[in-house]
Amino acid sequence: MTTPPRRTAMTDAAQRHVPVLLERCLDLLGPALEGDDAPVAPVLVDCTLGMGGHTEGALARFENLTVVGIDRDPEAIALASERLARFGDRFRAVNTTYDHVDDVARQASPYGDGTVDAVLMDLGVSSLQLDDAERGFSYARTAPLDMRMDQSQGRTAQEILDTADEREIARILRTYGEERFAPRIARTIVRRREDGEPVTTTQDLVDVVRASVPAAARRTGGNPAKRTFQALRIAVNAELEALEAAVPRALNSVRVGGRLVVESYQSLEDRIVKQAMVAGATTNAPADLPFVPEDAAPYLELVTHGAERADDDEQARNPRSAPVRLRAATRLRPASDAPAPEPGTGTGGARRERPRPAPSRRSGTRSDARDHARSRGRRSR
Repeated sequence: MTTPPRRTAMTDAAQRHVPVLLERCLDLLGPALEGDDAPVAPVLVDCTLGMGGHTEGALARFENLTVVGIDRDPEAIALASERLARFGDRFRAVNTTYDHVDDVARQASPYGDGTVDAVLMDLGVSSLQLDDAERGFSYARTAPLDMRMDQSQGRTAQEILDTADEREIARILRTYGEERFAPRIARTIVRRREDGEPVTTTQDLVDVVRASVPAAARRTGGNPAKRTFQALRIAVNAELEALEAAVPRALNSVRVGGRLVVESYQSLEDRIVKQAMVAGATTNAPADLPFVPEDAAPYLELVTHGAERADDDEQARNPRSAPVRLRAATRLRPASDAPAPEPGTGTGGARRERPRPAPSRRSGTRSDARDHARSRGRRSR
């Protein structure tokens, strides 16, 4: 049977795919996957498998590692599985959304407590989806307005533009794209719909945005449609809602001494990640106490100082790394004692009063983490 040309092209793209900040991500994951307290067979959950580039790098560097890759896109799983076939049962994939990371970690945990050694998240739209014109993610090529990461379910961007009123479209563009001309763009979309000339392709949408944005604003900042495409993609896939649940669940799925590493590509994503990590690295003890009680101590240690960015060399090698913001944190206390709170649940205690930043180095932190790990029967290499 002859392989369809589109499938061949996607397979070739998967093999050529260059993951963003690969070596830096592996360096940040390393202490959790090969440290003194790491198990014989550490486990990493890659929440955003995509074409499998980060997973391939991790499996190649850490010879005893098992990776469980999550992706909502069945085509991504198929392509990544082909790419990673040589690693045998050290890799397996799960077709789900990354806000189910806790369920996946529970099934993969080698410790019996539902935790794994590390979690990696490379957020946003994958290269597979950007490079496949038929998916409608790119404003550079004419295509139907789909934008679903899982094309088997959910409403498309086309359905939003065909059914939402002007106020709702403007809200989506303003909230998810931070588009300051959202009302103008929404008004033009709805007017075209009412005139019997609805927006039906990516090129139509680009034309609408260009016509709605003042000429002065079009001269800077790249393609003026990028914020509109971002907003619709996020709305179609409910990305921010999923991320708000996924980050605390990921933090609660790593063992003491384990790490969460996250790559974000726009400010809305990075804000969610930053807030969760900073909250975990902050004591909730009153500022006037002479010491920090154990139950008020931070449960995270920030590994990166702010968000790291790709340097000029990385951007030259991989232009898609330009907007990346990289953050990492290590868990200091078990999630059973100090869970990261999920939005709206109240999990993890009452709202903090007058938080104090955690000291950059706390006496006993690393040895405490190792002792906790060994008490659970972890074997040395």
